[in-house]
Amino acid sequence: MDSPNGPLNLLEKDSALPQAATRATGTKGEELAAEFLESLGHRLVARNFTAPIGRNTKGVQVRGEIDLITLDGETICFVEVKTRSSEDIAGPLGAIDLQKQRLITRTALVYRRIFGVFEMPYRFDGLTVVFIPGEQPKVEHFPALWTEHRFKKRRWHEDPSVGFY
Repeated sequence: MDSPNGPLNLLEKDSALPQAATRATGTKGEELAAEFLESLGHRLVARNFTAPIGRNTKGVQVRGEIDLITLDGETICFVEVKTRSSEDIAGPLGAIDLQKQRLITRTALVYRRIFGVFEMPYRFDGLTVVFIPGEQPKVEHFPALWTEHRFKKRRWHEDPSVGFY
């Protein structure tokens, strides 16, 4: 049997199909997450905010993205949404690792700089959506999942008793 690209190779994967399905699941999860947050009284400010946040070690520009930006009263919420179609392998919360948190934290700094909202309180939330076939989607919100404190650069004091500050 031949494929459009020549003889069928069982080792080749058509990566476009899984990526499209994953993207669709993610989009559906973000829509559900926005509705969920609005039901809690949040006001949606932006979806998929993207901005350049610097360059990597090879000089290539790095862009960060924040899935949802909402207002919870007077607090700006930078929300990372993780969606899964099952919890068989691992839960979605584990995907919001330190690297992802750092990227979102840097992107939030750019957002606050662009819109001049440094004086407003803000936080970093996580929100997970799990679509289980035949059941209602499972949505969990984790307000203030992390703070930017762990990503601030530390300076070294001359006095060893002081250490980092």
